[in-house]
Amino acid sequence: MTRDEILALLARRNAAWIARDAAALTALHAPNGAVASPTGGVLEDRDAIERVYRLWLSAFPDLKTHVDAILVDGDHAVEILRFSGTHSGDFFGLAPTGRHVELVMASVMTLADGSITEERRIYDFTGVLVQIGVLKAKPGA
Repeated sequence: MTRDEILALLARRNAAWIARDAAALTALHAPNGAVASPTGGVLEDRDAIERVYRLWLSAFPDLKTHVDAILVDGDHAVEILRFSGTHSGDFFGLAPTGRHVELVMASVMTLADGSITEERRIYDFTGVLVQIGVLKAKPGA
């Protein structure tokens, strides 16, 4: 894929996040694509990938995203995203807490034939659990 094609795909991805459209987000992944995520583990097909998109969108119905940076090198791209939302739905069996959550994620992707073939999502999942009140942060010494 060319740089312009990759940037266009990432623009569609951002639009899908803004629209809160799990199906559109999933369609950007190759049918046999893989995602490695702190939340879902290793996801190896579109059904599993869509399940995790839907989990986040239902747990945080007011989820907002902002793209901070995009880096493209050949068939690889890194997107730095900021997310914020209120924990208002079930999240891995955790009842809604009404607490606000913010996180920064680095999404490291390999792209081919107009799709994301591999994605590694890097973010502080423990920090999310602290923010929703499941875990308690230990005060610094």
